[in-house]
Amino acid sequence: MRVLIDIVRQSLATLWAHKLRSFLTMFGIAWGVGSLLLLVGLGEGFRSGQQKNLAELGQDIMFTFPGRIPAIEGSLQSGQKYYFTYDDYVAIRDQAHFLRALSPVLNREDIRAVSDYSSTNGQVFGVAPSYNQIRNVPVSPGRWFNDEDNNEHRRVAVVGWELLTKMFPGRPAVGSTILLNGIRFDVIGVVQKIGKDANNGTNARVFIPIETMRMLFPLKTENAENAVSFINYRPLTKERHLEAKQEVHEIIARQHGFNPKLEDAFEDWDTIDNAKRVGKIFDAMDWFLGVVGLVTLGLGAIGIINIMLVSVTERTKEIGLRKALGATHRNILTQFFVEGAFLTALSGGIGLAISVGFVTLLAQLPSPEGFDTPRIVPASAVAAILSLAVAGIAAGIYPARKAAMLPPVEALRQE
Repeated sequence: MRVLIDIVRQSLATLWAHKLRSFLTMFGIAWGVGSLLLLVGLGEGFRSGQQKNLAELGQDIMFTFPGRIPAIEGSLQSGQKYYFTYDDYVAIRDQAHFLRALSPVLNREDIRAVSDYSSTNGQVFGVAPSYNQIRNVPVSPGRWFNDEDNNEHRRVAVVGWELLTKMFPGRPAVGSTILLNGIRFDVIGVVQKIGKDANNGTNARVFIPIETMRMLFPLKTENAENAVSFINYRPLTKERHLEAKQEVHEIIARQHGFNPKLEDAFEDWDTIDNAKRVGKIFDAMDWFLGVVGLVTLGLGAIGIINIMLVSVTERTKEIGLRKALGATHRNILTQFFVEGAFLTALSGGIGLAISVGFVTLLAQLPSPEGFDTPRIVPASAVAAILSLAVAGIAAGIYPARKAAMLPPVEALRQE
């Protein structure tokens, strides 16, 4: 044990005696570790930001919009636009087997909302109570409407955060009333702010039960008393989203009398499919940034190896002198191992600390839309420090072993 302590003390003394060389070695290691961690962290920040944007909409959301039947020779429906009806929603609700939740959406943007303090134009959405199982509508204070509110055509409303600030500035909204085109509604809940600033449409919406909406504010289209704007649904599982989409297509086509295999007749938005595509893009970005980081890491390793090789070569006489004074082969290798391990551990820790500090600083700044604060990936930190440690230690031990194998007289003759 005393021998090991002496070796460690001598190793530290040698490193201190060659401060510039030690600094350059440590700088190369810290630079390689920090560059790799920041590059990988930036990629993870982009990925996390996009995932949060999708999560603000809801979980595993799928949209289906009215479309136009493609032109087919001999078909009387060619080129005709069709509209969704409430009967379409009922048919999907009763016949579909791969859906976890389903809601029609009846959307009007020409309804004037008036409170005791202000008035504004906003989107009014008539939706089913199950809408909050599909879309992200966190209600607080208050509550979301239920089946009784819907079935009894109650005049209740849940207002978005942006409308709250305009119509009830500094005042509680829940328990108050608003007028929608002159018709009184009780405010039973407020949707918390979603997203940053006012960039999410949910913040500027008023939600009322679909049955109330159909009765009071039907769409101004053909068959308006029964029309709905579009349909939101959520598959049973993320993996079965294509089966759910196919099932919805078949029911809609059957309702409107055209072939469900006409893909151009449907307009869909599948957030699950979008998330998979975005994931592939960011996987490729991670690979690219990882390769750039590894190249930087490799350059740092080359610098370390070069410095260590020169260092050992210059110290061949020292190795010969130590052997002449009784140092063993193991003592010499242990000293160079300790020097390499100390340099890589300390400088790798410095690189990690600088990266963490930089990421912490970035976290205090407002991040751009779609971008989250970079985060340190522990696996990358461990891999970077270990790889540079192996390079530095091997670069020191290999020539030291060759020098230690020389007879003391030969080592002392080396220039």
